[in-house]
Amino acid sequence: MAGLDHTHDPGLRSWVPGADGHADFPIQNLAFGVVAPSGEGPRAGVAIGAFVLDLPGALAAGLVEGEAGRAVAAMREPALNGFLALGAGPRRALRLRLVELLREGAPERGAVEPLLHPAASCTPHLPARIGDYTDFYAGLHHATSVGRLFRPDEPLLANYKHVPIGYHGRASSVIPSGQPVRRPNGQTKPRDATAPLFGPSRRLDYELELGIWIGPGNALGEPIPIGRAGEHVAGFCLLNDWSARDVQAWEYQPLGPFLAKSFATTLSPWIVTPEALAPFRTAPAPRPEGDPQPLPYLDDPRDREEGALAIDLDVVLTTPALRERGLPPHRLARSDARHLYWTAAQLVAHHASGGCNLRPGDLFGTGTISGPDRAQAGSLLEATEGGRIPIRLDTGEERRFLEDGDEVILSARCRREGFAPIGFGECRAVILPAL
Repeated sequence: MAGLDHTHDPGLRSWVPGADGHADFPIQNLAFGVVAPSGEGPRAGVAIGAFVLDLPGALAAGLVEGEAGRAVAAMREPALNGFLALGAGPRRALRLRLVELLREGAPERGAVEPLLHPAASCTPHLPARIGDYTDFYAGLHHATSVGRLFRPDEPLLANYKHVPIGYHGRASSVIPSGQPVRRPNGQTKPRDATAPLFGPSRRLDYELELGIWIGPGNALGEPIPIGRAGEHVAGFCLLNDWSARDVQAWEYQPLGPFLAKSFATTLSPWIVTPEALAPFRTAPAPRPEGDPQPLPYLDDPRDREEGALAIDLDVVLTTPALRERGLPPHRLARSDARHLYWTAAQLVAHHASGGCNLRPGDLFGTGTISGPDRAQAGSLLEATEGGRIPIRLDTGEERRFLEDGDEVILSARCRREGFAPIGFGECRAVILPAL
């Protein structure tokens, strides 16, 4: 398995309280982000257990030097674009140095400890300035299920299994986990209406996706070969591409999603690096018999062997009534990143194949990741079959789509025998009423 080293040792221990066995951020993860500690301004940090290590503080204290120091120096402004642009070399050097500083028995503990902030007292920010955001449609089961609702005789259009489908999203409305989402107003046309109406969306939905952060870019006009596409991926996060389904149904022809998607996209605030995910790389799911093979610019032997990621994905819902009664969140779905039809490398190679220039801090969404069963549906549109079959909660409530006050929480875990599990942190938001 490529990229494995001592930083992936499941026996590696940290002196940071609670880091060993932490559900998301043990020492084997070391995800990067931008947070504002209580009463202070935003700065770059690394997640370790229930704490965040102040990285500019570590640089000022002389704890990181050489390539690792160069990586942190690129984080001086409260955005990681400069760091993402450096690529894998400095990123790996910083990972190795952080393991030295945070491992059990580290002689620098006394100097590092004052630089830890409780994560619970930190406000998360977006980890980078997003210049461009592209949302793909790479979840085969989602595309099939949604297509079946609207085109029972032809769920997938003829191009789907030949070309990664995507659209250019709105970067300005991408927000970090924890920030509320306002129900959008929009133009809709109910079936029994003779003319369109304008008002609050009544069919508000979530979408379970992975986000892909772009590192080094490419020059305008120069494609990225698929064999080198991985060099341009700086990391991954969770992504909820909120969707106003009634607005979408009226506006999407002929040019695709627009206002039904642009009102908000929520991200988990930590960039989980390719190095942390190395133990969880796996072969993509076999393509169904009879499917076309990818064209040569989308095909690579190594990508066929380990282009996918083994990530368990969960979606839960809390409602005002569930919270008032002290009841646990209701699980809406449990899916797996291996259900994606196209790999991250294929998405990068395709995006740049016509000469489009990607830039550090650009963001891709994979598209909704659903499995073949309703319990694996990555959206309410699928889980309720377009609102026809309600979801029943322990309070006696029903949900066909999201109501005001509902909170959707995405989470993820990477598990593989012989390695320490790691996670992504939560991607969550509460729905506020429309204005």
